[in-house]
Amino acid sequence: MFIDQVEIQVRSGKGGDGMMHFHREKYMPRGGPDGGDGGKGGDLIFEVRATLNTLSAFRPNQKFQAEDGKPGGSNQKSGKGGEDLVIPVPPGTAIFDADTHELIGDLTQAGQRLTVCRGGRGGRGNQHFATSRNQAPRMAEKGEPFEERRLKLELKLIADIGLVGLPNAGKSTLLTALTNARPKIAAYPFTTLEPNLGVANIDDDTTVVLADIPGLIEGAADGAGLGHDFLRHIQRTRVLIHLLDGLGEDPLADFSQINSELALFDPNLAKKPQIVALNKIDQPEVQERLADLKKKFKKQKVELMSVSALARTNTRELLLKAAQKLSETPTMEEVEPSLPVYRAEVDPNQFEVTREGEDKWRISGAAIERSAKMTYWQHEGSLRRFQKLMEKLGVDEALRKAGIKEGDTVYIGEDFELEWQE
Repeated sequence: MFIDQVEIQVRSGKGGDGMMHFHREKYMPRGGPDGGDGGKGGDLIFEVRATLNTLSAFRPNQKFQAEDGKPGGSNQKSGKGGEDLVIPVPPGTAIFDADTHELIGDLTQAGQRLTVCRGGRGGRGNQHFATSRNQAPRMAEKGEPFEERRLKLELKLIADIGLVGLPNAGKSTLLTALTNARPKIAAYPFTTLEPNLGVANIDDDTTVVLADIPGLIEGAADGAGLGHDFLRHIQRTRVLIHLLDGLGEDPLADFSQINSELALFDPNLAKKPQIVALNKIDQPEVQERLADLKKKFKKQKVELMSVSALARTNTRELLLKAAQKLSETPTMEEVEPSLPVYRAEVDPNQFEVTREGEDKWRISGAAIERSAKMTYWQHEGSLRRFQKLMEKLGVDEALRKAGIKEGDTVYIGEDFELEWQE
């Protein structure tokens, strides 16, 4: 099954915990602190694989997690870093934050990589906290928490030329005539249920990629039929071959309808260069109306080619004309320059104090919550260090100004509960 949209949950690896330990060896009664550092957690990375053309691999598995870092050991032994998790995706995959809908990255080139969640750093062992005044520090750090987010992956096939038209116009047959692709072909509408790609040879040194997009009907931009699911795949093409059914009741009306649906979905689609071709010219009925149709299209300032995808009449000429138009068309970057995304700078040390009842308070903030998760609450030295951090960030002062009293409960984020004491 062709899958071109999927939502997944991803998280990086947590940093390994640092160790609190003192060196013990015969004849060395004061060996000193030798707790090792934890290993860094693995990053979660997307990588483009040119051999992929669908997101179907994500269907059975929608949760991905990089490896956590290993804890530090005694004798200054550092923990092993977690392995990065590299997730392969096809070219043309756009990655969005599923909650904010912000575009994180657009992966188009083979081998291109994007890190979406960075692994937490390893916690420091007590060897790092020794000073001349505190030669036996009873403190260490836990590993930095992992990053987690929900992502939406959206695939837009990368093709040079897109084939568009009504159902049963003959797009799949034309793709077969021009390339080695073998899409399903039958004498009923909506034979094509998913986009098909094919590679056509222009000459010994030049090839172009063609995409057969499922047939569009009136209302496709609003969700009617099948085409609305695949209109996004036309966005990356630079040239369109607009194929019309020569046996249709009104090919000119069909032409206007498809162009309207393209413009409604994305105004830029209506601006793409088009080669308009009337299919099934091998049928006598089509030959009889060809001259009249050419006059009608000429009034609309549109040149109408005549082809037969089944008999392969003029199909090579159609391909060469589309290739010529392709060579005259700027690349996507030149046609559709992207605007930089503005992101407001956020101070990670910011925090918010919220009163939750008469004697309950909650502190929220990236730095204070991260530090709480990295604190060994069972070690007195770690507790004193966390208290100093609260004073440095101004949390103590903010709580006093808000009216906190002796014995009140203070929650740090969602995970930690403390009792206020002066």
